[in-house]
Amino acid sequence: MTLSVASLHVYPIKSLGGFSVEEARTTDRGFEHDRRWMLIDPNGRFFSQREAAAMACLHCSSRQNGFRVTDVRDNEAIDLPWGLDRGEIRRTSVWNDEVEVLTAPVEVSAWFADKLGITCTLVFMPESAHRAVDQNYAKGITSLSDGFPYLIVSQASLDDLNERITPSGSPGGGEKIPMDRFRPNIVIAGGSAFQEDGWKYITVGDAMPEGRQARFSLVKPCARCAIPSIDQHTGERGKEPTRTLATYRRRVGSEGQVKVEFGMNAMAVEGLLVRTGDVVVA
Repeated sequence: MTLSVASLHVYPIKSLGGFSVEEARTTDRGFEHDRRWMLIDPNGRFFSQREAAAMACLHCSSRQNGFRVTDVRDNEAIDLPWGLDRGEIRRTSVWNDEVEVLTAPVEVSAWFADKLGITCTLVFMPESAHRAVDQNYAKGITSLSDGFPYLIVSQASLDDLNERITPSGSPGGGEKIPMDRFRPNIVIAGGSAFQEDGWKYITVGDAMPEGRQARFSLVKPCARCAIPSIDQHTGERGKEPTRTLATYRRRVGSEGQVKVEFGMNAMAVEGLLVRTGDVVVA
């Protein structure tokens, strides 16, 4: 069974659309530039598509010295640097974690507030800020992601899901769910559906001849929220894929919470670079 890297994805601003890359540098808190920015409310709590579905319509694209955010509804855009080295220091929260961040210029935050129709501030997580992952599953830090630095999904898992939503040969079936609904960092080609559930480690790349190889530890299934049911180009909410996933990927947690799982959260163990097409060994 041959496995390989199908695609790699970076999301500079938490809960906004990301972009694919041919190669990505690994860091202890995620791919370089991944989820180092986020939007917060006046109380310092992060915004996501859960509260502001229109965030799905703001897509990021890479530029030479930073990135561009484009509103796909009207093609208006704003350019941002990869990071900030100065700004007002604020304490913010991501779920139960407090994070110290730097605030973007007022006019930048105003652009996002206007586009989303919310009162918000854009902030950046500097290198000096450290946010620990859940110590029950792993040791280490992450960026402004929901909980862990990397999310790994097999293309076969999405193919299986889409077959269940729209059975082959069924007339008038619904539209296939694209991978961008699940916001993965690494998509694996080959193998079987939900193979990632059983993986403890994967090695990406070949040790020879370049000596370039990365290793990831898969630490926890990813419990999905409502975001996969939001169209990432229109911001419209639907029932799929959550409705179908709940029929066969539903689990009751230790505290009695019902969770629907898709993909695996992961940590980088070693290595500095991964590329599309790299061989994956699980």
